[in-house]
Amino acid sequence: MGDFNQSVILEVIRRSVEGLSRTELADATGLSAQTVTNITRRLLDDGLIEEAGRVIAGPGKPRTTLRLNASSRMSIGVHLDPAVMTFVLLDLAGAVIQRSTRRTPTNDPRQIIKTMAASVDDLIKRSGVERERISGIGVATPGPLDAARGTVIDPPKLRDWHRVPLRDALAEATGFRVTLEKDTTAASVAELWTGAGPADASFLFVYLGTGIGTGLVLDGEVVHGASRNVGEVGHIMVDADGPECGCGRRGCVEVVCTPQAIVERAERAGVFADDRFSSDAGFVDDRFTELCARAAAKDADAMAVLLEAVGHLSVLISSLTNMLDVDRVVLGGPFWARVEAQYLNELPKLLERQSATSAVRDLPVFGTVVGDDVAAVGAGCVVLDEVLSPRASALFLDH
Repeated sequence: MGDFNQSVILEVIRRSVEGLSRTELADATGLSAQTVTNITRRLLDDGLIEEAGRVIAGPGKPRTTLRLNASSRMSIGVHLDPAVMTFVLLDLAGAVIQRSTRRTPTNDPRQIIKTMAASVDDLIKRSGVERERISGIGVATPGPLDAARGTVIDPPKLRDWHRVPLRDALAEATGFRVTLEKDTTAASVAELWTGAGPADASFLFVYLGTGIGTGLVLDGEVVHGASRNVGEVGHIMVDADGPECGCGRRGCVEVVCTPQAIVERAERAGVFADDRFSSDAGFVDDRFTELCARAAAKDADAMAVLLEAVGHLSVLISSLTNMLDVDRVVLGGPFWARVEAQYLNELPKLLERQSATSAVRDLPVFGTVVGDDVAAVGAGCVVLDEVLSPRASALFLDH
């Protein structure tokens, strides 16, 4: 209970903009003044918070304001996508201090892990941050994962990744504690940490990467699922007349909504000057960028392809939001920025028509506040989140 109360205090301070006094902390948390005093003394001694001056609030002596000491702890977030790897160094507030990206070099797990370790080392050197201040590394990867063993199990777009022990291999290569998380779940953590919504928000995060996945936050807590693989939506059917999927059905998200599927449809529509095609992640990334640029320039064929894609995506989202009854929908991921304007123009209208609760309330749709690095930022936040954020479920764990 003491650890939980300390996390509650730290979370309230972290979310405050100007800082809070001890009296304000007691009012915000419902904890006694003595408990708040004891906890804030420990947090000050540990360097996690700092005094930020005095303010006069009514009669009596001025109150000391406490704020987060964001530079006291750091974490590193890594996102492994089949097309690109992203690396970020975060402070305790979740702000990006340093970042870098590079194309995913091969499908060889050993080479990728070696590149990851070198990139982490370079990130730290360029930042000038002492390694002792870094709490660990969070890695976001496509699923499915074996969370208990820290392994990546046959992700659809990463060939040769059969039960790769990524967590332990990267920990050995870097000397840091490593946490492994699904990219969609990590993105949800990033939005929860850095978003402007209330702490008890409930939202669906739709992740647009090389694959399509979802994350879920209910009442301010990220939902992981029994095996920590929540959000695998690739084989939900969104177009009964769509192409055949490897699962044996037709029109699944995997063969209709992904960038590769959209690029293939654009090629069939004659959007590009040539009809060459490759399933290579880098090629798809470049082709998708060209498609979106043509749509932004009002190319009718390109716009029609994206309109069809957003229509299919709305079927997926409405199916999930009708079931889950969340506050809002958030979209993000490495492919999101290229389609953001078109999708945000169309999605709200489509979802309103398909919503089971449209007569009761609106369903807001937003793009992530974090940007293209949302999964990497989320992976770093996972490291901080494990240590710093209160979780009611922790009160019921058998220690």
